[in-house]
Amino acid sequence: MCHQAQQGLTKFERLPDHRHHTAKMVKKGMVLIVVLGVTSMSVFWRVNMTPPRPCACDRCLSEDDSWFTQRFNKSVEPFLSANYNLSEDAFNWWKRLQVERRSFSTYRRTVDRLFQMFPPSPVVIEPRPDRCRTCAVVGNSGNLKRSHYGPLIDFHDVIIRMNRGHIKGYEADVGSRTTHRVMYPESAVDLDNSTHLVLAPFKILDLEWVMKALTTGFSGKSYAAIKSNIKANKDLVMVMNPAFMRYVHDMWLQKKGMYPSTGFMGVVLALHICDEVHVFGYGADSDGNWSHYWEKLTNKKFRTGGHPGNHEYGVIQELAMQRKLTFYTGW
Repeated sequence: MCHQAQQGLTKFERLPDHRHHTAKMVKKGMVLIVVLGVTSMSVFWRVNMTPPRPCACDRCLSEDDSWFTQRFNKSVEPFLSANYNLSEDAFNWWKRLQVERRSFSTYRRTVDRLFQMFPPSPVVIEPRPDRCRTCAVVGNSGNLKRSHYGPLIDFHDVIIRMNRGHIKGYEADVGSRTTHRVMYPESAVDLDNSTHLVLAPFKILDLEWVMKALTTGFSGKSYAAIKSNIKANKDLVMVMNPAFMRYVHDMWLQKKGMYPSTGFMGVVLALHICDEVHVFGYGADSDGNWSHYWEKLTNKKFRTGGHPGNHEYGVIQELAMQRKLTFYTGW
């Protein structure tokens, strides 16, 4: 009996410890519930209250700063389409570029014919939160010589080249792929079947040229020789919007020079159709000369004509400083 009493006493004495242990477990459980609640609220806040990123790049162009937002206008359409109506004010600015004497109504009739032959709306890679659209914009500067940028250029989704920029024999420095070639009639070259012909028109004749050069042949005249026929895929023709050209001149170049170069328009075009932009082959060479990488330099006094070359170069440098693009100087 005495032993049983001692056992009962032992159980009785241990009971408060058991209750204390249970209380501690309940307290820990409550703390865990609170922690889980706070964590869930935090996740909910991040998922539902934080604006989604527009792209999957490390940095998207929409992450803006004041210098960039003063110039970049996402609402400006880079390309003409069958449903786009150019304003007469924008037409009057455009017609002065190369002294176009024909009327706004003639322009509109020509554009109507244009989109009976070519796609009525431009084909571009659409932005998505799970996608990073990368652009390589390849200028024609002599600073591309011995740069060995070729493999890096070919890595990108969109590769924009300008005018007569040569590829054959220069692949190590300039790459071998092209998705978009920006040109005008006086700078035209033949294209393969997978490259977009991006026409930068400076007059109504340029619109007429692209229609005839791909069909019956063009017989008109301009200030320089023009190819009567070119090879290109009619389903991949895109026409730069004159209002976009004006926007580049007014907003990005602050109206300096007569009008922007095709090369600089290519850079701003890339800012509009890509999430990440890499620029190659712009500016003078290492000796300060403006030249093309495929030509032997003969005129060291050559500059950039009616284009504000130094200012364009400065804007590209500023964009690089603002981390809106990556600029490869080549030397």
